[in-house]
Amino acid sequence: MASVISATNPATGPAMSEAATLTGPACVTLEYFAQLRDEAGCPTETVTTEAPTLAALYDECSARHGFSLARMRLRVAVNAAFTPWEHRPANGDHIVFIPPVSGG
Repeated sequence: MASVISATNPATGPAMSEAATLTGPACVTLEYFAQLRDEAGCPTETVTTEAPTLAALYDECSARHGFSLARMRLRVAVNAAFTPWEHRPANGDHIVFIPPVSGG
């Protein structure tokens, strides 16, 4: 479950170890565009999550914000690179959920 976090993890102190990043909660920055930004009510947020995949993280965000777009209609990028939904979020990641682009 994702939640808004403080800058310090009480279990590990100010900086999480690399091992904790792989198995424990991850502090990530989420960025939303277009319809997702409107539905979230904010362009970015920092959360801590134990989601095992980006898909599970999106599902948590969708439940919290009431997103109307199904995950399969989106792309996801981590640290400026398109990434598979099965990727595990890591401490410090910048994650962007990208809705379909419309235009003409």
